[in-house]
Amino acid sequence: MKKIGYFIVFLCLVSLMGSAYGLDLGRFDGVTLKACFIGGGDYEKIYEKFIPEFEKLTGAKVEIVYKGNGFDIDKKMKVDFAAGTVDYDVCWDHTSFFSQYIDFLEPLEGYFTEEELKDFSPKVIQYCQKNGHLWQIPRHADISSLHYRTDIFNDPEIKKAYREKFGKELKVPETWDEFKEVALFLSKPPEIYGTQFAGKEEALSGRFWDILMAHGGKIIDENFKPAFNGPEGIKAATMLRDLYQAGAMPPGMVNFLWDDVAGNWVNGTIAMYTEWYGWYSYFQNPESSKVAGKFDIARQPKGDAGIHSGWAGAHCFSVTKASKNKEAAVAFVKYITSYEPQLFEAQIGYIPVRNSVFEAIIKEADKSTDPLAKKRFELMKLQINEDFTPPPIVAEWIPISNVLYPKLQAIMLGDISVEDGLNKAAKEVEAIMEEAGYYN
Repeated sequence: MKKIGYFIVFLCLVSLMGSAYGLDLGRFDGVTLKACFIGGGDYEKIYEKFIPEFEKLTGAKVEIVYKGNGFDIDKKMKVDFAAGTVDYDVCWDHTSFFSQYIDFLEPLEGYFTEEELKDFSPKVIQYCQKNGHLWQIPRHADISSLHYRTDIFNDPEIKKAYREKFGKELKVPETWDEFKEVALFLSKPPEIYGTQFAGKEEALSGRFWDILMAHGGKIIDENFKPAFNGPEGIKAATMLRDLYQAGAMPPGMVNFLWDDVAGNWVNGTIAMYTEWYGWYSYFQNPESSKVAGKFDIARQPKGDAGIHSGWAGAHCFSVTKASKNKEAAVAFVKYITSYEPQLFEAQIGYIPVRNSVFEAIIKEADKSTDPLAKKRFELMKLQINEDFTPPPIVAEWIPISNVLYPKLQAIMLGDISVEDGLNKAAKEVEAIMEEAGYYN
């Protein structure tokens, strides 16, 4: 009888090993899943912590065959998909990028029940779908808040000089007009620059979109015609040019991506800028950051339309159509986007996409000694619910961005006028959309 009892216990343990956080993952002994993932910064912590756990639970092995930033992955995946050389089962994905890949991804709605999806933010899940299919499962969301140096904004001498110049008190900008004024005033290059943005690729197009939407503008209109060269776009691009030409932004900004602007911030050379939440633990680490404990956050500024900027998206995971281990790949996606991994990422600064995780971290923040803990999560929740606005969900968004950002760079550098730069970009974008068949 004892042997039978032990055997039953053993079978129960084996069954539980394939189940995590209420998920029945199954067993995949002998299967090796290959993965193509975003890397750098804090992105990799979830792999280090949870991939070994997944391997223990399921018996599968996970081999990361490629890691890189989002733009490098996008280039790699497009080449791999076009050439038929995909050698990975699970890949990084993003709401801004996935429209390009859907012919090469496995639709996921048949693998996930309503119960498994109901905890995710409905708005985020909405932007993971296209053409009636679910193509990706969100890992965490992205939206930016205004980061500003409290030691600078509270400096009595700086406040006095601002009052003498403008006849009003220095405050955290609530509009983009105020942002421009304050950035110009606070700049004392090369010691301090008023602001900065990532200055190339979709990083620049997206920041332009951030400001454009706040003024009430669009990238493309309801007829898929370019609309960014109207008055709203002219005002947004003019602000970028004026700040850059005045030396209120670092001179090398047109070569910056995310790691570069984050590095400038922790080095203490930037007074304020809009930034994703995901860098928070890096920014508050006194061993790596000169501004740890010296900054605060606020909702992004409003534009002329009374709209707060809200360029947003979600990092996700997808399963490739080429995968020969789709069930195991789906199990990995279910596990890596489950409650505990998402709670872990939320605790290091990323925006969760599960309602249960939001509830947990806001409750947990009540006990924190970090003065920004609860404020960050409450602001995240507000922005995700009210400001979350991805770029156009069309396969051509990245090609549109690839046309737009070099023109914005040229405008900032003074190589072309604002109007001419935007009009030339609009003509090229219209040609892209026409070739894609939008006007037939």
